[in-house]
Amino acid sequence: MSIPLPISPKLIKKEENTGYFEVEGLYPGYGITVGNALRRVLLSSLEGAAITEVKIKGAPHEFSALSGVLEDVIMILVNLKKLNFKCFSDEPQMITLKAKGEKEVTARDFKLTSEVELTSPKEHIATLTKSTAELEIEAKIEKGIGYEPIEAIESGKIGVGALPLDAFYSPVKKVKIEVENMRVGKRTDFEKLKLEIQTNGVLEPEEALKKSAEILVNHFSVFSSLFGEEDLQKSVIDQEKEQSQQNKKTADEQEAKKIKIENLNIPERAKNGLTKAGIKIVAKLIKKTKEELLTLDGMGEKAAQEVISELKKMNLSLKEE
Repeated sequence: MSIPLPISPKLIKKEENTGYFEVEGLYPGYGITVGNALRRVLLSSLEGAAITEVKIKGAPHEFSALSGVLEDVIMILVNLKKLNFKCFSDEPQMITLKAKGEKEVTARDFKLTSEVELTSPKEHIATLTKSTAELEIEAKIEKGIGYEPIEAIESGKIGVGALPLDAFYSPVKKVKIEVENMRVGKRTDFEKLKLEIQTNGVLEPEEALKKSAEILVNHFSVFSSLFGEEDLQKSVIDQEKEQSQQNKKTADEQEAKKIKIENLNIPERAKNGLTKAGIKIVAKLIKKTKEELLTLDGMGEKAAQEVISELKKMNLSLKEE
């Protein structure tokens, strides 16, 4: 018997860049198992784009101050980290910004290449407080996965006069998981997994969930190499066959429970005794123990054995004493 698979994820609600999903029918313990795996991949393993280094005219280092600019260089760098991009090239892309005069400088002031799309144009970058103030920025955008600290960037890759930035590549900002018990048939210990996924707008929550699941599936498929291809195919076929047989057996049992007592191949006296006791279908019969049957009119040891045999033919049995 194989562990039953859950129902496909459902998008319950969507608010801007946040999606709320539910997965029902998870086998006991699998809510946390699946939820934690997805959460880790969502936060660490999806590709995105980020600014990795910046050149600011008049700022040789991050502790510099710019004339006529309200923010210091460190604050400008912090603001640049908040920008979200889509990059359609595997090669680094250079974008530029030139602002002059008393004004607020936002992300929309950047001049982009054809390979770059800005998804956060309203993000504040700096405030120019004088009519003579100027701000010129050149930024490099690269694609990557997860998070890359400054320390991980090789010094030889940093351009002359450039300030390196921590790169937050991941398009997923937040993932929350919650597991609840739910009823499946007679069991109440199956689980429902709730997922809350918030992205930066570069990737839709649904797409982020799909890509994360694909990454996990691809990694787990590596373990299939422990078996020969023929053995693996045979294993899959056997599992499918077993599941099909189990489904058919369950369906047959459900139908059998609806059979009327009068249609069973048992002695008439036994049928009368069962009917008199209010047991008119098999579903009620299987709730009785053998001892309870023997107390009914017309039901002796031999008749009880015939009832048991008849139930066995339908893959059913009396209640255990």
